[in-house]
Amino acid sequence: MDLYNVRKELSSGKPIYDIPMKVTYYARVSTEKDEQLHSLSAQVKYYSDMINENSHWEFVEGYIDEGLSATSVKKRESFLAMIEDARLGKFDFIITKEISRFSRNTVDSIRYTQQLLSFGVGVLFQSDNINTLLPDSELRLAIMSSIAQDEVRKISERVRFGFKRAIEKGSVLGNNKIWGYKKDNGRLVIVEEEAEIIREIFDMYVNQHFGMRVIARVLGERGIKNSKNNDLATSTIRNIIANPKYKGYYCGNKTQKYDYRRNARKHIDPQEWVLYEDKENVPPIVSEELWDRANVILNKRGTAIKGAAATGAYNNRYKYSGKIICMEHGTSYHHKIYRYKSGDKEAWQCKVYAQKGKSACTSPTVYTAEVDEAMKQICRELVTNKQSIAHDLLRIYSDAAGRTGVERSIAKYKSEITDLLKKKDKLLDLSIKDRITDDEFEKRNNVFNAQIEKAKGTIKQLEEDKEKNRSVTDRINSFRELIFHELDFEEGVSDGMADAILGRIEVYKTDQRNSVQLNFYLRGADESMKFLVKRKRGSETSVCAEPYI
Repeated sequence: MDLYNVRKELSSGKPIYDIPMKVTYYARVSTEKDEQLHSLSAQVKYYSDMINENSHWEFVEGYIDEGLSATSVKKRESFLAMIEDARLGKFDFIITKEISRFSRNTVDSIRYTQQLLSFGVGVLFQSDNINTLLPDSELRLAIMSSIAQDEVRKISERVRFGFKRAIEKGSVLGNNKIWGYKKDNGRLVIVEEEAEIIREIFDMYVNQHFGMRVIARVLGERGIKNSKNNDLATSTIRNIIANPKYKGYYCGNKTQKYDYRRNARKHIDPQEWVLYEDKENVPPIVSEELWDRANVILNKRGTAIKGAAATGAYNNRYKYSGKIICMEHGTSYHHKIYRYKSGDKEAWQCKVYAQKGKSACTSPTVYTAEVDEAMKQICRELVTNKQSIAHDLLRIYSDAAGRTGVERSIAKYKSEITDLLKKKDKLLDLSIKDRITDDEFEKRNNVFNAQIEKAKGTIKQLEEDKEKNRSVTDRINSFRELIFHELDFEEGVSDGMADAILGRIEVYKTDQRNSVQLNFYLRGADESMKFLVKRKRGSETSVCAEPYI
């Protein structure tokens, strides 16, 4: 698709629905529950009919993902196939329900819509009234995606609170499949066949003095496999020996998910575990004495679990990770904390400087507060009319609740049911007057009944949509405060906004004392916004970032 000509037609007032294009759709639900899958089928029918009924559009088969979260796109096969097909030019335009169908992750939402535009493909987020073919779409998309991402964070916090409450009540959490047990309503029940293997592992480790590799080999030779039909790994043997559940102890809070946007978990130090004897909910498989002896050996051999974090878990942990570049070496800056009497300060150093010292790199240190000050000015310049943008965003939500024509559709299907009932009455009259046979009556009557049930089902779905639209309307006032807060920037720029608009920051040393030049490149921009950061000593205002030409 020629984006230049399409945007030219749109700017002249031509509706997107009147522009000839190859159009597809993307539909997704986050669970595999029956009611969600029904919602998915409704999405598929709605978008298929919508595209096919437009004489200017050519229908391209849609893309569907079932029972998958929108927090990340990594496991959504249809979504990724759609991106690849866009690259191959199989369609020009994608219609989807809302931003959260694509992703609740701000970075993913922006990145994939920009990638699609680079292929000449636009996206219409229908409920949010955002068309990425329009020039103002990216800022709106960034703000709306940030709001969606914040809702994911709130859900994550509620789940974490639920876990905490479950731990306080002694409900057994964690994997439903633990060797030797099965879970039943928050308590463990011994599976004797597997429990016998657990007892053998402890006996071989303590009494026969076998190492974990030997134990794994012995069990493998006997054909004992894990759930993936592989031999038991030494790490599995180690985890079994170190697990207090096998001696009848409740054990919780062993790991915590520290970032709602990622699946990485931090293994908590054993001293911070919630640990106590609970033989009722966690029946022992081995004696406490045998378990203690095994763990004394484990600790002596230096193989006790220390809960090391997963490799790469801290990548992009901070707001500007990977975005600040040393122009002397072309390497990224690393995050540091400087300790001062006046308080700790977050700073960034060139990777070479951090590894080899000042003699290897003369690029200046950059403080997060300095970058934040410049970012606030950039965002304020981008958002020149906060009132107008906030008004537009609120209108989008209002339109989403009122523009769908649900009431008209419900009235239409109710009228259809009335007509069908009249036809059934006429059919009955024909039967009574012997104008048609009983077989013919039954056949035609069944057809009418099926059509009535289908219309009733559609009305039920529309009523549910109507209720959802009402809830959107009720939330507009709460969104108002959130939107104005997002556009204020007094408290700084959110992580989501920084991810959405910032490409990179180039750091240059200057000839001026206590000053640093920072060139900010926004996503998709060829020109930089230059700032000179001036540092003042003995002053409360230690950060002074200003545009630098």
